[in-house]
Amino acid sequence: MMDIAKSGRVLLKMLMCIGFIAIIACEGITSQEQIFLNKIKEVRKEFAPDKRTVLFDVHVYTDRKKYLITGESNSAEALNALREELKESDFDFTDELRLLPAETLGDTVQAVVNISVANLRSNPKHSAELATQATLGTPVKVLKKEGGWFYIQTPDKYLSWVDDGGIQLMTSDDMKAWQASSKIIYTKTYGHSYANEAKDGIISDLVAGNVLEVASATDEFFEVSYPDGRKAFVVKSEAEDYNQWIDQMNPTVEDLVSTSKELMGVPYLWGGTSTKGMDCSGFTKTIYFLNGMVIPRDASQQVHTGKSIDSIQNFEDLEKGDLLFFGRKATDSTAEKVVHVGMWIGNNEFIHASNMVRISSMDPEAYNFDEWNRNRYLRTKRILKEKDPDLIDLTQIPLFKE
Repeated sequence: MMDIAKSGRVLLKMLMCIGFIAIIACEGITSQEQIFLNKIKEVRKEFAPDKRTVLFDVHVYTDRKKYLITGESNSAEALNALREELKESDFDFTDELRLLPAETLGDTVQAVVNISVANLRSNPKHSAELATQATLGTPVKVLKKEGGWFYIQTPDKYLSWVDDGGIQLMTSDDMKAWQASSKIIYTKTYGHSYANEAKDGIISDLVAGNVLEVASATDEFFEVSYPDGRKAFVVKSEAEDYNQWIDQMNPTVEDLVSTSKELMGVPYLWGGTSTKGMDCSGFTKTIYFLNGMVIPRDASQQVHTGKSIDSIQNFEDLEKGDLLFFGRKATDSTAEKVVHVGMWIGNNEFIHASNMVRISSMDPEAYNFDEWNRNRYLRTKRILKEKDPDLIDLTQIPLFKE
């Protein structure tokens, strides 16, 4: 790329970055070059259709004699498919595509979230959009580093940036040791860990779903370790032994409703997935996580999981725990757009994060009737105990233990 750029003969730059194509040219693109560009677009569409879960950042530079293909992806399948497609073309090109994780990371390509709630950004800066959150103890894949930021992938496959204070880097051996250790899960909505059993000092705040290594226990406290080695004490009545918690996990629809109501009044936070603040899909995600399931991050992803129940407002067919999706219906010229999600709790009511976690009704005669959301209702899906590759049952797929 440097030879072409330095020569001053860059006549065409074709850029495909994750989910869009931009063309900047001093001259028009030839029909053959358009075919070349379309091959990249087709691979992206097939192997990396969702930029939230698959990075596919490909650049093409040319001086009309040679072509340089650069970029990176976390999908070996996507890069291999692209290479095969391009080999069939008549273009003379140099391949500088890179598969993540980046080699500069060495053997520290895994990490564990090290604070109660890590804020994960769309770009490597604190002013960037809050894309999602990850709670203490969540294992993540590390893909690359930029300054003091790491590009990571969470268990629900979401891609985002975290500052270096949010995670503790680990080697494969470190991760195996962490997974093999005894742990607790914090079950209270919000609380703290302490410097000693007298609660003389606070080590950190804690939120529901935080997972910590446990070294010992007394009648009233767990002695725990953070991923970075900090020691602390957690009130025993506010947490459970993780193995016991997961081994006894057999959630019912009533468990889902009970969990959801414990979060009443939690403020709405775009990008939030914790009890400090949550958006609509972060709320449903948290409900299911606290009942042993990891579901996709966004409403537009959650809608593609589970079993279809209703799309014509036959609410009598719904069961507690079903997810209701709202948005814009498809037309002849526009696709359906899912923008909101809530959970059915029976009695014609659903609970959702809208300004705060609240309960609304589909009954026009009810005091809490939600006419706005009823009018934009799209469909209902059932995900409890459903088999789906995008639904992680923690009793079957261990994330926090071997």
